[in-house]
Amino acid sequence: MNRTIVVGAGPAGLTLALQLARGGQAVTLVEANPDLGRQFRGDALMPSGLEAIARMGLWPLLERLPQRPLEGWGVWLERQRLFAAPEPLGSLQPCRLVPQGALLAALLEEALRHPNLQWLPGQAVRGLLQAGRVQGVQLADGQHLEADLVVACDGRASTLRGLAGLELSSSGQGLELLWFTLPADGIGPDQADPAVPGFMTLLAGGAIGSACRGARGELQLAWLLERGQAPPRRSPEQWAEALAQLAPEPLAARLRQRGAQLSTPLRVSVQVGLAPRWWRPGLLLLGDAAHPMSPVRAQGINMALRDSLVAAQELLAAQGPAQLDGAAERIQRRRLPEIRRMQALQSAEARQGALLGHSGLLRRAALVASPLAGPLALQLWRRRQAPLRDGLVDAL
Repeated sequence: MNRTIVVGAGPAGLTLALQLARGGQAVTLVEANPDLGRQFRGDALMPSGLEAIARMGLWPLLERLPQRPLEGWGVWLERQRLFAAPEPLGSLQPCRLVPQGALLAALLEEALRHPNLQWLPGQAVRGLLQAGRVQGVQLADGQHLEADLVVACDGRASTLRGLAGLELSSSGQGLELLWFTLPADGIGPDQADPAVPGFMTLLAGGAIGSACRGARGELQLAWLLERGQAPPRRSPEQWAEALAQLAPEPLAARLRQRGAQLSTPLRVSVQVGLAPRWWRPGLLLLGDAAHPMSPVRAQGINMALRDSLVAAQELLAAQGPAQLDGAAERIQRRRLPEIRRMQALQSAEARQGALLGHSGLLRRAALVASPLAGPLALQLWRRRQAPLRDGLVDAL
């Protein structure tokens, strides 16, 4: 029988399965999709996530992957810069942009080196095996897999969370956005791009967007929708023009010149939430299954990695089902303070951005007073970024 079944091969599931297998435990990793490809994944590893990777002993693996450091952060109002902050903002490491698909593939390759790990891709979970406590899962093909513990790492719409009757309390303001990409314009990932000096928050004319170069140098753009708003019907060139009206030169010029190459927008809906209880006997929730995060400052992948590290510490030390249930309770207790703090900071940042983005009067006042407002806004912004970047002290 498996000691542990991990459901979901995202950052939390893969790193947990790898750590448990490396610790000598029998692990089955189940993934509903036949491969690790996704349309929308967070690529930003904050110092908090990098710390978790280092503590897992996976720094050499990370160093082998394609990546680039983020140059910095900036806010533009009506196409004029309010402030900019270069990386690493006082941290030991800058934020790194790493293609999540490449990271997951490398983690899977490393995990499969351990013969005590079984990999089951393309297998959806359809039920839980229960007899007082959860004792395993039933797969869509009819297989029954037994285990001492099932760990649900199956994302914000977690099937296992629902099957186990564990609730998710919505918190904060959900986000809906359109996601675009534009191929790199002959500028390598390691080259500076004066048109895109880091992550750019763009607020103009009542609209809110962002722009950033991805890990491979491609341009990633977002357009924030009002909750429940139907996306406007626009051609790629029309969307490029709409985004250009938020952006300073020369980014606006690039968007207009290459509008035909802009990707079809991908609609992304994000609801922030927190499960009041992450476990029941024989089952544990981790990552977005336990606490769906807002995309603000890329906390999803970083908190998932930190969940995984703490979970491995506790689960590897446990002996037998009763101790595993005690470990699951401790994992939630250890992780809750940091998750609550990150979600509160994300919510505060989103509220501030929405207030400024939707108030022309505030934007104009900030621009008029920018010699004073800019440095003050930067000081307040940096103060909030420290925990969002580094996590809470002693959380691990």
